[in-house]
Amino acid sequence: MVAMLELPGTGPGHDPLEQTDMSITTTTHLNFGGDARSALEFYASVFGGSATIATYGDFGMPKDAPGADDVVFGSVETSAGFRVMAYDVPGSAGASATAGTTRREHGMTITDQPFFVSVRGDSLEEVQGYWSALAVGATVVEPLAASAWSPGFGMLTDGFGVTWILDVAAARSA
Repeated sequence: MVAMLELPGTGPGHDPLEQTDMSITTTTHLNFGGDARSALEFYASVFGGSATIATYGDFGMPKDAPGADDVVFGSVETSAGFRVMAYDVPGSAGASATAGTTRREHGMTITDQPFFVSVRGDSLEEVQGYWSALAVGATVVEPLAASAWSPGFGMLTDGFGVTWILDVAAARSA
Protein backbone atom coordinates (compact mmCIF):
# COMPACT_ATOMS: atom_id res chain seq x y z
CA MET A 1 0.00 0.00 0.00
CA VAL A 2 1.33 3.44 -0.95
CA ALA A 3 0.34 6.44 1.13
CA MET A 4 -0.03 9.67 -0.83
CA LEU A 5 0.70 12.99 0.79
CA GLU A 6 -1.30 15.82 -0.68
CA LEU A 7 0.16 19.25 -0.06
CA PRO A 8 -2.15 22.23 0.33
CA GLY A 9 -2.97 23.71 -3.07
CA THR A 10 -2.15 20.51 -4.98
CA GLY A 11 -4.01 17.48 -6.18
CA PRO A 12 -6.72 16.74 -8.74
CA GLY A 13 -8.67 19.78 -9.87
CA HIS A 14 -6.05 22.24 -8.58
CA ASP A 15 -5.42 25.25 -10.79
CA PRO A 16 -1.64 25.93 -10.60
CA LEU A 17 -2.29 29.58 -11.50
CA GLU A 18 -4.66 30.02 -8.56
CA GLN A 19 -3.30 32.33 -5.84
CA THR A 20 -1.91 30.45 -2.84
CA ASP A 21 -0.09 31.45 0.32
CA MET A 22 3.11 29.97 -1.07
CA SER A 23 5.67 31.99 -2.92
CA ILE A 24 8.83 31.07 -4.75
CA THR A 25 11.64 32.96 -6.40
CA THR A 26 14.24 31.88 -8.87
CA THR A 27 17.83 32.99 -8.65
CA THR A 28 20.37 32.56 -11.39
CA HIS A 29 23.38 30.60 -10.11
CA LEU A 30 26.52 31.13 -12.18
CA ASN A 31 29.47 28.75 -12.21
CA PHE A 32 32.98 30.17 -12.59
CA GLY A 33 36.52 28.84 -12.82
CA GLY A 34 38.14 31.12 -10.25
CA ASP A 35 36.45 34.41 -11.22
CA ALA A 36 33.34 34.26 -9.00
CA ARG A 37 34.60 36.89 -6.54
CA SER A 38 35.49 39.36 -9.31
CA ALA A 39 32.21 38.69 -11.11
CA LEU A 40 30.09 39.17 -7.97
CA GLU A 41 31.89 42.39 -7.08
CA PHE A 42 31.37 43.63 -10.64
CA TYR A 43 27.65 42.74 -10.59
CA ALA A 44 27.27 44.53 -7.24
CA SER A 45 28.85 47.64 -8.81
CA VAL A 46 26.44 47.40 -11.77
CA PHE A 47 23.16 46.62 -10.00
CA GLY A 48 23.82 47.93 -6.48
CA GLY A 49 23.86 46.00 -3.27
CA SER A 50 26.93 44.23 -2.03
CA ALA A 51 28.50 40.87 -2.64
CA THR A 52 28.24 38.21 0.07
CA ILE A 53 31.12 35.79 -0.32
CA ALA A 54 32.23 32.66 1.54
CA THR A 55 35.30 30.69 0.48
CA TYR A 56 36.13 27.00 0.59
CA GLY A 57 38.61 27.94 3.33
CA ASP A 58 35.80 29.51 5.35
CA PHE A 59 34.07 26.11 5.29
CA GLY A 60 37.01 24.05 6.52
CA MET A 61 39.38 23.59 3.61
CA PRO A 62 42.95 24.17 4.84
CA LYS A 63 43.73 27.84 4.17
CA ASP A 64 46.97 26.99 2.36
CA ALA A 65 45.35 24.39 0.05
CA PRO A 66 44.95 25.27 -3.64
CA GLY A 67 41.49 26.76 -4.18
CA ALA A 68 40.90 27.64 -0.50
CA ASP A 69 40.30 31.28 -1.49
CA ASP A 70 37.82 30.33 -4.25
CA VAL A 71 34.14 31.09 -3.71
CA VAL A 72 31.98 28.21 -2.43
CA PHE A 73 28.95 30.49 -1.95
CA GLY A 74 28.45 33.99 -3.25
CA SER A 75 25.53 36.23 -3.98
CA VAL A 76 24.40 39.74 -4.80
CA GLU A 77 20.91 40.83 -3.86
CA THR A 78 19.39 44.29 -4.12
CA SER A 79 16.28 45.91 -2.68
CA ALA A 80 15.07 46.39 -6.26
CA GLY A 81 14.80 42.61 -6.70
CA PHE A 82 18.03 41.77 -8.55
CA ARG A 83 19.53 38.45 -7.39
CA VAL A 84 22.42 36.38 -8.63
CA MET A 85 24.47 33.62 -7.02
CA ALA A 86 27.86 32.30 -8.05
CA TYR A 87 30.63 29.95 -7.06
CA ASP A 88 33.92 28.61 -8.34
CA VAL A 89 33.68 25.04 -9.59
CA PRO A 90 36.43 23.05 -7.86
CA GLY A 91 39.30 22.16 -10.19
CA SER A 92 38.18 24.52 -12.95
CA ALA A 93 40.66 27.38 -12.49
CA GLY A 94 40.85 29.47 -15.63
CA ALA A 95 37.69 28.07 -17.24
CA SER A 96 35.07 30.57 -18.41
CA ALA A 97 31.57 30.70 -16.93
CA THR A 98 30.09 29.46 -20.16
CA ALA A 99 31.60 27.79 -23.15
CA GLY A 100 30.14 29.10 -26.33
CA THR A 101 29.30 32.11 -28.41
CA THR A 102 26.27 34.24 -29.13
CA ARG A 103 25.79 36.46 -32.16
CA ARG A 104 23.04 38.04 -34.23
CA GLU A 105 22.54 37.12 -37.89
CA HIS A 106 19.68 38.30 -40.09
CA GLY A 107 17.66 39.41 -37.07
CA MET A 108 18.06 36.08 -35.26
CA THR A 109 20.10 35.13 -32.20
CA ILE A 110 22.52 32.30 -32.94
CA THR A 111 24.03 30.66 -29.87
CA ASP A 112 25.36 27.44 -28.43
CA GLN A 113 24.98 28.66 -24.84
CA PRO A 114 22.40 26.89 -22.66
CA PHE A 115 21.04 30.08 -21.05
CA PHE A 116 21.09 33.89 -20.90
CA VAL A 117 20.50 36.05 -17.84
CA SER A 118 17.57 38.40 -18.43
CA VAL A 119 17.07 41.69 -16.57
CA ARG A 120 13.93 43.73 -17.20
CA GLY A 121 13.34 47.29 -16.00
CA ASP A 122 10.31 49.54 -16.00
CA SER A 123 11.93 52.45 -17.83
CA LEU A 124 14.48 52.95 -20.58
CA GLU A 125 16.44 55.29 -18.32
CA GLU A 126 16.77 52.58 -15.64
CA VAL A 127 17.84 49.93 -18.14
CA GLN A 128 20.31 52.29 -19.86
CA GLY A 129 22.09 52.81 -16.54
CA TYR A 130 22.52 49.07 -16.02
CA TRP A 131 23.49 48.59 -19.67
CA SER A 132 26.22 51.24 -19.55
CA ALA A 133 27.80 49.70 -16.46
CA LEU A 134 27.43 46.07 -17.58
CA ALA A 135 28.85 46.86 -21.04
CA VAL A 136 32.29 47.74 -19.62
CA GLY A 137 34.61 45.03 -20.97
CA ALA A 138 31.70 43.27 -22.69
CA THR A 139 31.05 42.15 -26.24
CA VAL A 140 27.83 43.72 -27.46
CA VAL A 141 25.70 41.17 -29.31
CA GLU A 142 22.74 43.52 -29.96
CA PRO A 143 22.97 47.21 -29.02
CA LEU A 144 20.37 48.52 -26.59
CA ALA A 145 17.66 50.08 -28.77
CA ALA A 146 13.91 50.06 -29.38
CA SER A 147 12.58 46.81 -30.82
CA ALA A 148 9.26 45.53 -32.10
CA TRP A 149 8.41 44.18 -28.63
CA SER A 150 10.13 46.63 -26.26
CA PRO A 151 11.04 50.30 -25.88
CA GLY A 152 14.58 49.04 -25.23
CA PHE A 153 16.26 45.67 -25.83
CA GLY A 154 19.93 44.73 -25.90
CA MET A 155 22.16 41.71 -25.50
CA LEU A 156 25.80 41.47 -24.47
CA THR A 157 28.34 38.97 -23.19
CA ASP A 158 30.22 40.37 -20.21
CA GLY A 159 33.92 39.99 -19.50
CA PHE A 160 33.21 36.87 -17.45
CA GLY A 161 31.52 35.04 -20.34
CA VAL A 162 27.92 35.51 -19.16
CA THR A 163 25.40 36.62 -21.81
CA TRP A 164 22.82 39.12 -20.56
CA ILE A 165 19.58 40.35 -22.08
CA LEU A 166 18.42 43.73 -20.82
CA ASP A 167 15.06 45.11 -21.81
CA VAL A 168 12.30 47.48 -20.85
CA ALA A 169 8.91 46.06 -19.93
CA ALA A 170 6.43 46.84 -22.69
CA ALA A 171 3.41 48.88 -21.72
CA ARG A 172 0.37 46.66 -21.28
CA SER A 173 -2.92 47.70 -22.73
CA ALA A 174 -5.92 47.62 -20.43
